[in-house]
Amino acid sequence: MTKTISLKLTEDELEMLVDALEVDLEGYLESAKEARGNNNREDVKTFTEAAQRIQELTEKLRALLPEEL
Repeated sequence: MTKTISLKLTEDELEMLVDALEVDLEGYLESAKEARGNNNREDVKTFTEAAQRIQELTEKLRALLPEEL
């Protein structure tokens, strides 16, 4: 079971985290694409799962940002 934590951030800090996660997501998607091209199924699975988890977290954090950002 994953432990839940509470964290206080400013809106700017939250936006920085979202931006960083988006860059990280792009890297994992690119790695999955390269692994697919190399026919490395295990890496494709690993990178795709990581990208999905990052996408879910990014969406969760983005929902906390005000609309005007």
